[in-house]
Amino acid sequence: MKNIMLVCVAGMSTSLLVSKMQKAAQEQNIEADIYAIAESEVDKILATKMADVLLLGPQVRYLKGTFEKKYTDMGFPIDVINMMDYGMMNGENVLKQALTLIG
Repeated sequence: MKNIMLVCVAGMSTSLLVSKMQKAAQEQNIEADIYAIAESEVDKILATKMADVLLLGPQVRYLKGTFEKKYTDMGFPIDVINMMDYGMMNGENVLKQALTLIG
């Protein structure tokens, strides 16, 4: 099971992307828990839920450095979702990005 956390300003704009990623995962028989949260909720969620990768929406890309410092000891990769894939809501490409980062 892969745990993929998407982070945006309010957790709303990534909801459609999560649905498309879940659909792509099902089509590829990949077990994944994909969820979107607001950047203000990351600490709270990580206190109770594991993440294998954290992907930032392009609108919160400025948080990457802060998150890398803050969560480095948790051992998961942090990256920014490709702006084109985000804009096109390309769940398949974003899922591929997440899985590549997980390794």
